[in-house]
Amino acid sequence: MAPAAAACVDAGMTDLTPRPIAERIAALDWPRIAAELDQHGCAATGPLLSPAECAALAESYGKPIFRSRIVMAHHGFGSGEYQYFAAPLPEPVADLRALLYPRLAPVANAWAARLGTAPFPPGHAAFLAACHAAGQTRPTPLLLKYGAGDYNCLHQDLYGDLAFPLQAAFLLSDPARDFSGGEFVLVEQRPRMQSRPEVVALRQGEAVIFAVNHRPVAGRRGDYRVALRHGVSRIRSGARFTLGVIFHDAK
Repeated sequence: MAPAAAACVDAGMTDLTPRPIAERIAALDWPRIAAELDQHGCAATGPLLSPAECAALAESYGKPIFRSRIVMAHHGFGSGEYQYFAAPLPEPVADLRALLYPRLAPVANAWAARLGTAPFPPGHAAFLAACHAAGQTRPTPLLLKYGAGDYNCLHQDLYGDLAFPLQAAFLLSDPARDFSGGEFVLVEQRPRMQSRPEVVALRQGEAVIFAVNHRPVAGRRGDYRVALRHGVSRIRSGARFTLGVIFHDAK
């Protein structure tokens, strides 16, 4: 089987024709994803976007569909750059945001119950309405661009008082062909303990879903809160594009 055909089959596609994104998301192993989020704070989806879809998103970096561009070195964020999509979001990005949210809301609400915080609506439209009512009206999905030597410092994507506790990052480039290095890194800061790192090696079209800020961990005296930050290790060669899907909007 040719590599391109194998990639399509891995992503739940046949005859090189992608299934609708809603079907691909529904076919993911959500019990496994939920269990890994509870245990590790992150979970890989397996290939979800086709190589052609990844290429189209990466190529959109030069189009006038963004509201702002950030050069990381100017702000001490690392090296590389990213752009926030403007409203209305491009269809594939809007679809991923709207379709992933209800699959993740049960995990978010289970965490909220354990941490004693407010629950989240079951649908993304209702959650966005709450964001907008709180003055968070700017879309946050973004496209990140890294070259050789670039990296992303550990950080949290918080843009206001309202924050959905999970987000997703899709690798659009092929690590077997386009770049080396550039692994996704998640660091969990546990109270009175040393930090715990997690490194996720993604395939093209695959997403990692991970905790934005905090997650609950079971302790001897009940659940306690741990903080997480994420970043990207140094790109050793080539170029790496990533789509970030954040579910809350920004002030």
